[in-house]
Amino acid sequence: MADDIEVWPGRAYPLGATYDGAGTNFSLFSEVADGVELCLFDQESAERRVQLEEVDAHCWHAYLPGVGPGQRYGYRVHGPWDPGNGLRCNPQKLLIDPYAKAISGIVDWDPACFGYTMGDEDSRNDQDSGPHVPKSVVHSPYFDWGNDRPPSTPLHDSVIYEMHVKGFTARHPEVPEPLRGTYGGLAHPAAVDHLRSLGVTAVELLPVHQFVHDAHLVERGLRNYWGYNSIGFFAPHNEYATGDLGEQVQEFKAMVRALHEAGIEVLLDVVYNHTAEGNHLGPVLSFKGIDNRAYYRLVPDDPRHYYDTTGTGNSLNVRHPHSLQLVMDSLRYWVTEMHVDGFRFDLAATLARQFHEVDRLSAFFDLIQQDPVVSQVKLIAEPWDVGDGGYQVGNFPPVWSEWNGKFRDTVRDFWRGEPATLPELASRLTGSSDLYQSDSRRPVASVNFVTAHDGFTLADLVSYDHKHNEANGEDNRDGESCNRSWNCGVEGPTDDADVLACRARQQRNLLATLLFSQGVPMLLGGDEIGRTQRGNNNAYCQDNELSWFDWGRADEALGDFVRRLIELRRTHPVFRRRRWFQGRPIRGALDIAWYRPDGEEMDDADWDADFARSVAVLLNGDAIAERDDRGRRITDDWFLLVLNAHDQQIDWTLPAHGVSRWQVVLATADEGAFEVLLDAGKATSVPARSFSVLRAVELATVTE
Repeated sequence: MADDIEVWPGRAYPLGATYDGAGTNFSLFSEVADGVELCLFDQESAERRVQLEEVDAHCWHAYLPGVGPGQRYGYRVHGPWDPGNGLRCNPQKLLIDPYAKAISGIVDWDPACFGYTMGDEDSRNDQDSGPHVPKSVVHSPYFDWGNDRPPSTPLHDSVIYEMHVKGFTARHPEVPEPLRGTYGGLAHPAAVDHLRSLGVTAVELLPVHQFVHDAHLVERGLRNYWGYNSIGFFAPHNEYATGDLGEQVQEFKAMVRALHEAGIEVLLDVVYNHTAEGNHLGPVLSFKGIDNRAYYRLVPDDPRHYYDTTGTGNSLNVRHPHSLQLVMDSLRYWVTEMHVDGFRFDLAATLARQFHEVDRLSAFFDLIQQDPVVSQVKLIAEPWDVGDGGYQVGNFPPVWSEWNGKFRDTVRDFWRGEPATLPELASRLTGSSDLYQSDSRRPVASVNFVTAHDGFTLADLVSYDHKHNEANGEDNRDGESCNRSWNCGVEGPTDDADVLACRARQQRNLLATLLFSQGVPMLLGGDEIGRTQRGNNNAYCQDNELSWFDWGRADEALGDFVRRLIELRRTHPVFRRRRWFQGRPIRGALDIAWYRPDGEEMDDADWDADFARSVAVLLNGDAIAERDDRGRRITDDWFLLVLNAHDQQIDWTLPAHGVSRWQVVLATADEGAFEVLLDAGKATSVPARSFSVLRAVELATVTE
């Protein structure tokens, strides 16, 4: 023990480093430890060690008066070293506090970071890792939130914008250079104004939990740009802040406060399914050296190795109560202390594997359901992992929404002209009731998207038939090979005016389909300005101009189109219903009806026709059959959506069932083929590959 440090017993709870204004309480869980040393580092990185003498319920703890914000620290855990039985304690490895609220520094990948000597995985490496790994940091929990309050936007009114904290402002000319790529940059008025002008209601941030840049990427001069390699579930990533001795916490909170003032919610993409420590050949940074068997799922008959359903080397052991506590404590912390509004869970199926199969009755779901804090925020699952039976779209409990991968695939297929897509397209347009209705869920269970961070951007989706990932250094082997994309006749950049016009229209078609489908739309950040990654569909390691927004080449016309789409959705409740369509007469007319080009309703033969690539759907605003928060009946205009994915224009007879005249309010075609007002029952030309929205301006008499 350091003789010049006053040490009081402290408390086992809360875990982590807790500053109270006079000193700091430290507590670390480990049920396998024989001893724990708290290591304190000064500005010159000199280390002083404090032996933790107090242990309660496997929590090693002490209170250090006078120790406060900015103090860097770590732990050394003494205990059994027996990898064959899943035990990996080694006091020569400095360990990050799993509950650290801030983390300083990065991993430099010195051989000391590993528990074995390179070339001999059965050996024990006793080199001191202290100089080579990040340090935990005591932070100040005090922050002036002012009048901050959550926007609490209902899901059916939400439009989510998936974005990267750094990439959004790294090249933004109106954001001061010191703030570009930071939490402060995202809080800057220029950034907030763009989001507010679009009309999005929430940003979904790619991972901001402290993460590690993988060794194999660093060796190739690359970085883990996306951040799906977490090592600290409480700490905002330090590279997105102006400093890393607690500044990241204050700056993150200021960002949330600024977005809330603009009415924009903050959702976090969280990675609780695995950590950056990898498999048995990975580094020893935190959990592995603290209590390997508690924090990770090990192969039952070979605990030297890790049970991996994530494809990253390890899976968090959510069967263990302290691992579950870690996840729940982290979620509550981000809601109560950091004021975030919800979460998107990466590879969420892994968290549902209490034993082997994905189990919707698992302890994780039970804890979420009963938690008075976490159950009340937005919960979105990426409903798959790479394990057996891992594709779980439609199978999460009622409190959850899900990324709907089937929406993405179907909409892409329809607009690139794949046959036999109409029946499934109808399901996706109406909220995917085939996936979510049977267990009492609503259309908001479906988070609809056409593009996301993983895959082509929207501009690339209509410009490339094949991935071009050579910059990743894996000979173009990485990334998805089946992208359901279409390059409009030319691969990559072109000056051909016809090809460029086709691509522009296809982008508008995909965006219109996304925004006018029931469910919760998610827009990939940058799609509204035509952002390209030059055909790279796996830019996870491209922390450079390939991934960053190029504001100097923003497609302003496309941005204006997106604003129009979002505004139409916002002002017309028929596009964002809370409940399912009934498909039956309500007040004398169907709430929804489907039409073929001759103006007659679709029958079974029409749905089964492989060649059919055109359809119209009538949305009856008088038959929404819902009430607002004050109990008033919700009504709206009647709308007709006309989707034509054919490569030729089609003569359409506009439906006359209950409508006399239609007005075009939006069309993705730029040929100007529509008149302003069109008579129902008469034919009009619908351009090839186009999406039109028509509003009924004169209703015919409807017989009850």
